[in-house]
Amino acid sequence: MADGNQKGSDKRKQSLYFPEAMLQEIKDEAARLDRSLSWIVQRAWKLARVEIKKIPSVNDIADDEEQ
Repeated sequence: MADGNQKGSDKRKQSLYFPEAMLQEIKDEAARLDRSLSWIVQRAWKLARVEIKKIPSVNDIADDEEQ
């Protein structure tokens, strides 16, 4: 039985909005690598997520200011 939550099998459609210049860069890299835009964004997330998780959340910043 297929589970929609299995890693790599979730194909839900999602709209994302990028500044025009950034989107063009992503398109250029997709063409250079002969990959889809989706593949480029997914790969970028996998490479960047550890760094992104280091950014404090809005709640963390607000808590620090109150002290």
